[in-house]
Amino acid sequence: MEPTDTAEPDYFHKVVDCQWACPAHTDVPEYIRLIAQGEFTDAYMVNRASNVFPGILGRVCDRPCEPACRRGRIEDKPVAICRLKRVAADHRDDISALLPRAPEQKNGKRVACIGAGPASLTVANDLLPLGYEVTIFEQFAVAGGLMRTNIPAFRLPANVLNEEIGYIVSMGADLRLNSPIRSMKQLLDAKEFDAVFVGSGAPKGKELELPGRRDSDRIHIGIAWLESVAFDHIDKIGERVLIIGVGNTAMDCCRTSMRLGAKDVKVMARKPRKFFKASAWELEDAEHETVQIVVNRAPKSFVTKDGKLAGMMFEALEYDISGGEITATRVLGDEFYPCDDVILAIGQENAFPWIERDIGINLDRWNVPVVDKTTFQSTRPEVFFGGDAAFGPKNIIWSVEHGHQAAISIHKFCQGESVAARMPRGLTLSSRKMGMHEWSYKNEYNAAERRLVPHVGLVERFKKVNVEVELGFTAEQAALEVQRCLNCDMQTVFTAKLCIECDACIDVCPTDCLTITHGGEEADLRTRLRAPARVTAQPLVVSGALPQTGRVMVKDENLCVHCGLCAERCPTAAWDMQKSTIHWPHAGDGETACRPKQRQSA
Repeated sequence: MEPTDTAEPDYFHKVVDCQWACPAHTDVPEYIRLIAQGEFTDAYMVNRASNVFPGILGRVCDRPCEPACRRGRIEDKPVAICRLKRVAADHRDDISALLPRAPEQKNGKRVACIGAGPASLTVANDLLPLGYEVTIFEQFAVAGGLMRTNIPAFRLPANVLNEEIGYIVSMGADLRLNSPIRSMKQLLDAKEFDAVFVGSGAPKGKELELPGRRDSDRIHIGIAWLESVAFDHIDKIGERVLIIGVGNTAMDCCRTSMRLGAKDVKVMARKPRKFFKASAWELEDAEHETVQIVVNRAPKSFVTKDGKLAGMMFEALEYDISGGEITATRVLGDEFYPCDDVILAIGQENAFPWIERDIGINLDRWNVPVVDKTTFQSTRPEVFFGGDAAFGPKNIIWSVEHGHQAAISIHKFCQGESVAARMPRGLTLSSRKMGMHEWSYKNEYNAAERRLVPHVGLVERFKKVNVEVELGFTAEQAALEVQRCLNCDMQTVFTAKLCIECDACIDVCPTDCLTITHGGEEADLRTRLRAPARVTAQPLVVSGALPQTGRVMVKDENLCVHCGLCAERCPTAAWDMQKSTIHWPHAGDGETACRPKQRQSA
């Protein structure tokens, strides 16, 4: 193997698994360290630089960072990354003076954003400081998109939404509420805007056309029903409710039903639990609230009696699962489940009745716009899509990253530059050495187990539909959880010419991730390491030839826990612990802009 090129930004980025897994590439270890130091405001601003909505996402993010967390390789549960994000939001000071500002002198370009959801708000957040005039058209009387209408208030309180949306609108965005766009052609023909961003989400719930579907008005579409609850159009439901589907929307529907008076709520799943789309914690919260989850039941028909919904007929199924996949299905027979209401939560899809089909914006046969996956530009150059409107339903953090990337493209388009030309990612390495054996971070391993987030009691949470269930960590509880972070962005940087091959680093390494051996091909090297290198998702670090013997230093990134003992023990400072900071470009990077200020720590 050739010596590993660790100067390539993605190398160390991939080592910080949580940040690599986050669509917005939030610097997770950095904000966790700031929380450990009690610097909640700085931690919030580190979050906001990439994910824009720390208070919102600290409650409802799908947490792609947590399954990737390196802590999960040494014990069952990862660091509570998402809930620590909320800690920064809950305990910070006033950040008004630290937010980006829009310059008084505008740049003469105007951008329209359709829908006031997370993608459009991110576009506005990125473009307003560059001097753009941004108008956001929202069909409802409040902003937030599906964050507002489809996530119940007991998970995401309105005041949290209002505050973080307000930070963006107060920069000077022209937010036009109760202003649905009914014709894209009319909007474009007016030539009022230099570019248009569509962030209208995937607002259409999927139907379940079975016998009896049109025989009752007690069969509801999940996202439309949640929307009606959010706007107080619905305040009650029958005592027996069946939820069809097992995604996160289904979990919101079943838990909301319990708060509107339901006594017997069942979530009906076609497949076994391992195939559910809902997050594990969503399932746990629902079951804790006495919701029953019934598996291996396929909907067959809706049953009405005397003009009223009586229940549903299901096929009971049995599956053969081989290699983690369903290989065969057997029908055991029919089963009837009585109910007063049925809520269909089997998915969402795009809906663009307001985009004419003859204006140069191509949509595929699934009604999804044809959009470049890098630039988010549609087949009409001045129109861009992002969030669920671009590629179908995902989650908020993906919408945020779509917004960042679309903002780059819109900026380049408006400035007459190629939208395909993207700034490269950057990397900064900075030593954390403070003395002979001292580092500017806490590097010992803490064996503490993951802390559970406190919840409101079952009795209290059902008194009102908007009682927030999760209380969040106190500062004291957070101080314990942050110690579980392994500081994966503190990289073991090796300088081959300083190594004297004394083996001190190898002797002290607690995971046997280091080996000095003769060079060779990767497959061969992996057989000669001190510990088996079975996981190939992360590469081996291979040094240049060592000066004493010509052998190489090899490190298995999969096993390294960034404890820094190698650097502490090394007598020649061949090893150093250096913080890797990844610079992920946003709109206007490299130009003069009114960027967020950095607070000076006391």
